Amino acid sequence: MLYTCHTYYSLLYGTMSPKELVKEAKRHGITSPVITDINNSTACFDFVKLCNQNNLKPVCGIEFRNENKHLYTCIAHNHEGLKEINQYLTIHNLKKKPLPEKAPRLSDVFVIYTPDSIEPDKLKENEYIGISPADISKIYQTKFRNHINKLVAYCRVTFACREDVEFHRHLRAVSHNTLLSKLTPEQTAHPGDFFIPPPVLKKLYNGYPELLYNAQKLLEKCSFSFDFKTPKNKRTFTGCRHDDMLLLQKLTMDGLEYRYRNSTYKTALERAQKELQVIHDLGFSSYFLITWDIIRYSMSRGFHHIGRGSGGNSIVAYCLRITDICPIELDLYFERFINPQRTSPPDFDIDYSWQERDEVLDYIFKRYGYEHTALLGTINTFRDRSVIRELGKVYGLPKSEIDRLVENPKNQDCQNKITQKIIEYGTRLMDFPHHRSIHAGGVLISEKPITYYTALDMPPKNFPTAQWDMYIAEDIGFEKLDILSQRGIAHIKECADIVLHNKGISVDVHKVDNFKKDPEVNRRLYSGDVTGCFYIESPSMRQLLKKLRCNDYLRLVAASSIIRPGVAKSGMMKEYIKRFHNPENTQYLHPVFEEQLKETFGVMVYQEDVIKISHHFAGLDLSDADILRRAMSGKFRSRKEFDRIRNAFFNNCRKRNYPAELAEEVWRQIESFSGYAFCKAHSASYAVESYQSLYLKTYFPHEFHVAVINNFGGFYHTWVYVNEARQHGAIVNLPCINKSSFKTSLEGNEIHLGFIHIKSLETKTAQQIVIEKEKNGCYKNLYDFISRIPAGTEQLKILIRSGAFRFTGKTKKELMWEMHFLLANKVQKQKNNTLFDKHIKKYRLPPLNDHPLEDAYDEIELLGFPVTISRFDMLKTGYRGNALATDLPKRAGKTVRMVGDLVSIKYVRTVKKELMHFGCFLDEEGRFFDTVHFPDSLKKYPFTGYGVYLIEGKVVEEFGYPSVEVRKLARLPFRG
Repeated sequence: MLYTCHTYYSLLYGTMSPKELVKEAKRHGITSPVITDINNSTACFDFVKLCNQNNLKPVCGIEFRNENKHLYTCIAHNHEGLKEINQYLTIHNLKKKPLPEKAPRLSDVFVIYTPDSIEPDKLKENEYIGISPADISKIYQTKFRNHINKLVAYCRVTFACREDVEFHRHLRAVSHNTLLSKLTPEQTAHPGDFFIPPPVLKKLYNGYPELLYNAQKLLEKCSFSFDFKTPKNKRTFTGCRHDDMLLLQKLTMDGLEYRYRNSTYKTALERAQKELQVIHDLGFSSYFLITWDIIRYSMSRGFHHIGRGSGGNSIVAYCLRITDICPIELDLYFERFINPQRTSPPDFDIDYSWQERDEVLDYIFKRYGYEHTALLGTINTFRDRSVIRELGKVYGLPKSEIDRLVENPKNQDCQNKITQKIIEYGTRLMDFPHHRSIHAGGVLISEKPITYYTALDMPPKNFPTAQWDMYIAEDIGFEKLDILSQRGIAHIKECADIVLHNKGISVDVHKVDNFKKDPEVNRRLYSGDVTGCFYIESPSMRQLLKKLRCNDYLRLVAASSIIRPGVAKSGMMKEYIKRFHNPENTQYLHPVFEEQLKETFGVMVYQEDVIKISHHFAGLDLSDADILRRAMSGKFRSRKEFDRIRNAFFNNCRKRNYPAELAEEVWRQIESFSGYAFCKAHSASYAVESYQSLYLKTYFPHEFHVAVINNFGGFYHTWVYVNEARQHGAIVNLPCINKSSFKTSLEGNEIHLGFIHIKSLETKTAQQIVIEKEKNGCYKNLYDFISRIPAGTEQLKILIRSGAFRFTGKTKKELMWEMHFLLANKVQKQKNNTLFDKHIKKYRLPPLNDHPLEDAYDEIELLGFPVTISRFDMLKTGYRGNALATDLPKRAGKTVRMVGDLVSIKYVRTVKKELMHFGCFLDEEGRFFDTVHFPDSLKKYPFTGYGVYLIEGKVVEEFGYPSVEVRKLARLPFRG
């Protein structure tokens, strides 16, 4: 009997996980289940592994559909057959073509049709008709009786139990964005799609045992074996492992000459030779060479990159210019990078500008071939509020009621039979697969064609993408290379470009060693004046820099890691700061902590520290310590393996006669890293990028702030960076049709906001304004502009209200009258420029004055923030409190009243799960100050949106950093 089964990777259709499916198959005595998810092969390898573990024979395939219409089911004879099926689906996915009604000839594949989809005499040799229990009566038709050898007993499986049928209906309603009551039979599975035990089926097919025999013979011809341990990545770069080794040695030695021209050369050479031997022995040479090749290409294009990940611990990677991290300078732990017991290569995360990443990806696909390259996929699941929203729509609830239920699912006013159903099914839907997407940066380069392992999707990125995620990739032997994008690199590159264009100075941003030693740069770091600087500009980081008196690179490396949630949440961040200020009072948990973690005062800060302590304190071997490290960084999903290592940790501690309390505390600290820990090289890479930003902000502040504004990628909203530019002496101007470009530009110390910032201004119009101005000169007046730019009434209104025509000397009201007059007379763009303007009828208007407050409201509406005056100038009250940000260090322990413009809010929950906030404000002088809002205060005086607040509270100081512990606050009204 053919049991063709769906898992929940038949998205918004199947109801069982692969594990549940295999469990059900075994419970019903099914020895050869067939996995045939709809239009994907996502679960195949999980299914194969689970079947092997349960002594079942796995068979793989895909059920092909065009939307709701079932076409046929393809079942692979073997791995070659699965490759054929994947390739067939891939072709249609990449070309976005609907699947044909009939399957093509596939040599290692069986094709199963339904009785109504094909005539028996039209079947090819490898094609059959599946007769389900519901179709048995059709066998009596002559056309089927005469082709009994082409019929197989066939049972489609979607449900494990009766409750699954209704759950499936909810999934289908979500999929079709329709009400449950409006679902049609074509949109759902047959309610009888269960596992039917073999003895029951024998009775059902008693009159036609040939169908059972045919199905059994078909299954006997299928087998699927797979080696999960062999690496699947491209094995060589040159075509030969030995040649790879020689090339890597050559490139490394060349890099040593470039990187080390000082007394450390001998030490670097010894470490490089040791690394090269281990890299070759473990077969990782090609991985390094492929990464080097990508870097070489991007550098030839002038693209900036940052190399991160555990590969940063490698001196070979440093010599290949993959990273800018010297492992000798930072004493990076070699075994974190690679050790003889490690089976997977180290991680390389390569960051590019968001504007250049796609060009790098394009190179990778063309260099290594579309047949062997794919982006890594990911499976997005139902989460929290989205579950309630999706199910609320399925039940037809009005949006207002859904909103109330989302805000508080336990709200008694919302409790009824429908909401109870929503909560019931929502609980099961949590973490259920919803749709496939793209991993943030993972790229796979395979030795065999990638379709041996997955069918490919074509998402909007327009690069072929695997149908499974990083966990399955790792399980089957793939190692991804992360090609990521971030806006921090983009603003560094753009700033350097602006400096070159405006000042003729070529800034080499890779001279980080010089930046680290620059006293002005380190002074800026120490002051906390870091707004716009990559990774270190957030309120939390700014506070940490001040508390650590951070004024050098190594301290910044540590700060970049201890700010992470795992270290902070466990209380170890506070402990680290305390020990930093009083190192002589440090009490180490155990002598091993002093021996291994003296640099960080006995606090585990980096992923390497987890390896060190697991290995030296608990006696785990390096391979187990590395598995633990991977689990702590969120890159490992085997709970069974994790539990084994946890048990080994505590068993070893008992053997070493450690007190139980000591072992538990060490494990607590390790576990607090879960999902958040940085390796030291990663932190160092971030610190390098921070120093690049710091250098540019220190010596080219105007260019720097323009670049940050143009890349929209910092921690704060644009208006905060506009304020920062003013703080550094820039004059910020509204968009102007003659002075502005599409993006924000700089002229001397004057910043002209770009058209890109004007809401509702069409991109096409904005670009035409710039192109026409560059081609035919500045616009003389509104008439000239309308003659040259085909902008409609609404676009002209937006430009006038944004102040873009203020160069005319006319008020906005006058310009509005003029616009209507000109458009009424159908003034059109002149195709050819004329020497003299045509005569324009003169008219006289009464005085029409603008008011600064009206202008400010226009600016808020169109730009998102006022430019010509501040929000403080818009307040009804002239009261400004009794303290400014600069006064706080002198007012510790005292109550102050402050007026601040709200910048950001950080939402956290206490141990008791109560909500508290951390606020960040700018005072009237444009300087930051921070606030703490405990639950009691927050309940009485909550935030009521962005704006200017009057704040009353006590100034508290922690490690030299002041903040305001808020007792009361209220948002102040603007003038009307």
